[in-house]
Amino acid sequence: MLVYPSGVNVSSSALCFLATRLRERRRALGTRWRRLNAGRQALLALTHLRNGQLYAQLAAGFGIGTTTAYRYITEAVELLAALAPTLAEAVRAASTKPYLILDGTLLPIDRIAADRPFYSGKHKKHGMNVQVIADPKGRLLWASPALAGAVHDARAAREHGIVDALVEAGITCWADKGYQGAGGTVRLPYRGRWETLSAGQQAVNRSHAKIRALVEQAIATLKSWRILRKLRCSTTRITSLVQAVLTLHLASSD
Repeated sequence: MLVYPSGVNVSSSALCFLATRLRERRRALGTRWRRLNAGRQALLALTHLRNGQLYAQLAAGFGIGTTTAYRYITEAVELLAALAPTLAEAVRAASTKPYLILDGTLLPIDRIAADRPFYSGKHKKHGMNVQVIADPKGRLLWASPALAGAVHDARAAREHGIVDALVEAGITCWADKGYQGAGGTVRLPYRGRWETLSAGQQAVNRSHAKIRALVEQAIATLKSWRILRKLRCSTTRITSLVQAVLTLHLASSD
């Protein structure tokens, strides 16, 4: 395999953050020697998450075996996932915000037609449902564990306890019609065909759409990590990948 110099569009603060956590882990484990030092292992993991490259390609570029590359990346991802904020922590940190924005997104996966639990009728493709919470400026605050793509957004919000957490914190949340019946402090647009709505209802829906549209920035932030654009791993690992990306984003934006 040919190897060539390349770059990865990730901030140095994210690299320093992950490298520091890996050094701490190695000291705790009493590790004496590895093929890559903590800084190179951090770069390996960040390259995988940002560019979504295959393990064989990364192994060739870093001069290690494919199995070693897989092991190093998995270790880094699990370490980052463990540092991700819980829903309660995220809501507590956002308690000073005037409101939050909630939306769901589908992370595409390589599944066949027989895997019906992962098929989203809304998006017409197989994937995993992830709930995203953003602040009024569209900045990513929290991303949920991944559920099968067939799960509806309102059901996903209830299963994750998002609605209850928002009610307990007394925070208003803006969401789209997919959260019909969620209740609590979730604010939804008026339902019905546009021409059947009154002038006042149309004005409310226009204002609602402008506010809620900013959550797309948070979703775009999540999917700027190419590993999440087309997942080819086991569905049991997707939550760890999402939480790892969330941790890196929050660490580099502090």
